[in-house]
Amino acid sequence: MRTVVELLLNQKNNKKLNIVMKYLLNLLLIFILMGCQNEPKTNDDASSEVETFLNNYNQTYQKLLYEASKTAWVLNTKIVEGDTMSSFLAGEAEAKLAEFTGSVENIEKTTKFLNGSYELTDKQEKQLEAILYGAGSNPQTVKDVVDQLIKANNAQTESLYGYSFMLDGKEISPNQIDSILDGSNDLKQRLAVWKSSKDVGKGLKDGLVNLRDLRNKSVQALNYDDFFSYQVSEYGMTTAELREVCQKMINDIWPLYRELHTWARYELAKKYDQPVPEMIPAHWLPNRWGQDWTGLVDVEGLNVDKALNEKSAEWIVKEGEKFYVSMGFPQLPQSFYEKSSLYPLPANADYKKNNHASAWHLNNADDVRSLMSVEPNTRWWETTLHELGHIYYYMMYSNPDVPIVLRGGANRAYHEAMGSLIGLASLQPKFLEQYGLIEKDLEIDQNMSLLKEALNYVVLIPWAAGVMTEFEYSTYSESLPADQYNKKWWELKEKYQGIASPEVRGEDFCDAASKTHINNDPAQYYDYAMSYILLFQFHDHISKNILKQDPHNTNYYGNKEVGKFLKDLMYPGASVDWRSHLKSSIGQDMSAQPMVDYFSPLMEYLQEQNKGREYTLQSLSSM
Repeated sequence: MRTVVELLLNQKNNKKLNIVMKYLLNLLLIFILMGCQNEPKTNDDASSEVETFLNNYNQTYQKLLYEASKTAWVLNTKIVEGDTMSSFLAGEAEAKLAEFTGSVENIEKTTKFLNGSYELTDKQEKQLEAILYGAGSNPQTVKDVVDQLIKANNAQTESLYGYSFMLDGKEISPNQIDSILDGSNDLKQRLAVWKSSKDVGKGLKDGLVNLRDLRNKSVQALNYDDFFSYQVSEYGMTTAELREVCQKMINDIWPLYRELHTWARYELAKKYDQPVPEMIPAHWLPNRWGQDWTGLVDVEGLNVDKALNEKSAEWIVKEGEKFYVSMGFPQLPQSFYEKSSLYPLPANADYKKNNHASAWHLNNADDVRSLMSVEPNTRWWETTLHELGHIYYYMMYSNPDVPIVLRGGANRAYHEAMGSLIGLASLQPKFLEQYGLIEKDLEIDQNMSLLKEALNYVVLIPWAAGVMTEFEYSTYSESLPADQYNKKWWELKEKYQGIASPEVRGEDFCDAASKTHINNDPAQYYDYAMSYILLFQFHDHISKNILKQDPHNTNYYGNKEVGKFLKDLMYPGASVDWRSHLKSSIGQDMSAQPMVDYFSPLMEYLQEQNKGREYTLQSLSSM
């Protein structure tokens, strides 16, 4: 280099040096150009490559998602015996979506961007992680497995929701089953209805075993241990960490649950004029899975069934919308009412539909719908407001700041928490006064009111975090043999819920499969337990920091500040880390303490009621 410099400095009076200089300059230019070609891409180039991939992915994903969702909607809302076309079309559309989301090209590109030397923004990284996670359930590296899985999923859905429940030789609807279990004092009738509700599991068992194997094989192609660990990974946890979180939730509320269980055994024995059992017979409870015991208590003045029975099912949905609008949310799109399936089918309908309430976001944009069978009663009042919570969550995160692939809850439990939070608020006295469903300034028995709430929210935790979670962990992670399904199910029911089968149930039954989530929303039921923990944290924050009201008697109606808090929770969808988002929103990590605090007055009441009674559930120290 030194020689070249010297030549350049002295070239003025030297013609030969001018020639040398030109030669060297040309040579230097060539070296520079060659060096530029071999340089790594600039950050701008790399960012552009990632962004182009993400934009293209989101556009294609949305298009294919919409087609698959529309065919799935038909499959769930119009089930015609003997019709195979709906299942075929749903399978075809789902296969196209699966081929795209699980394509080898998308997996390779996503992995390259995540593991390479790309300077990714948080939002880009979040999208790439979501894309790779989405590929886990249908990687095209095992296309034959994915094709079988899609077909098996749709067949299981048709079997589950096309099933005719029978009682005394006549068909009975799920709503009728629930009504009898909620209100009948005839143990013989209750047992017959309960058994009828479980018969559906027999025909689903083989399909469930097949789905377990296919789901495991699918995710194992992307190096997940099993389908359970795959589902858990969306929370950023290992299976062991998730199970530890679930056990902690159970431990935190166990002293109260143990009091509730003891109280229920004695009260039910008195109601049915029977000896007090060690474990509660399943058909004694007002819910076919024993997950909600609210039917055991009527709070004088707070039973709004009578007032609601005078309303129409349409009134319930419209008033639910009106509540959200009062807090500053927009009105539901007209298409919601035009395209949803909100009410029970007429008695003479020549088809069936899925009767499990659900909210749908068909295109991750403006097509939002709900599938319900609303009737004018308390259960559907709460359920409707819950499902609308999901709908408004969809609407809030469908905004330009949230890419299509990130339009989901901050975590899955967040979505359930949004719905359940409003479900809780919808049954508090001040709120019910707003609608004229109870008398103004009504004197309410606080202990009974809290008891009724605990029989919903507290009772669900051991069921969701214990029975459902541990059964599916055993099924997917431990390859539970098919000839032990029912045995395992009832062992878990006794351990975590203190509920026993009313009769010997052999392995020809599959009582777990009577629960829809076991079939078509698998290995994530702990979401509901976590959502209840979160909802009490959110409610505690709203009541104490925004409304300045007693958490046991609030009214969110018309409060724009409450609406803003909820919209801020909802707006970013899955584009944020859920732990950070929770901490920044309420200043806390996830904790059951607000729930425990909320029910602390009830704990004292139950301990007084249970004096001298035998406790048959194991103590916390022996769990």
